[in-house]
Amino acid sequence: MEIEAATALGKLIGAGMACTGMGGAAVGVGHVVGNFLSGALRNPSAAAGQTATMFIGIAFAEALGIFSFLVALLLMFAL
Repeated sequence: MEIEAATALGKLIGAGMACTGMGGAAVGVGHVVGNFLSGALRNPSAAAGQTATMFIGIAFAEALGIFSFLVALLLMFAL
């Protein structure tokens, strides 16, 4: 009985640690958008051409957060 409780506790701790990647993704998105806005304020005429690049950067940063969320779900429910 105690071993099962320890295993469940280990799963939840591992899932919580995996979720820190979602916080990292949020920081990454903040950096991408912040740098875009900084550059857009310095050179507004070039901002329109860089909007697609900003969205690609956001998508890559969010993908890492989604992957960490999936790892957390796998740790909680699949093992």
